[in-house]
Amino acid sequence: MATIVENLHGRRIIRVSTDDIISLIKEYQSVACESETYGEIREKLDQKDFYIPEDL
Repeated sequence: MATIVENLHGRRIIRVSTDDIISLIKEYQSVACESETYGEIREKLDQKDFYIPEDL
């Protein structure tokens, strides 16, 4: 589960779990395996939304 962390300067960062990273990589691989060029991969990823659950 991703966690939003406030730092001293008021900027928020997101701490992600190993499961979140693996999930994002799996999503990327499913798109990349269907494409032949970097441009195709980039275009498909630009059209796709990725979500990370937030734990406050």
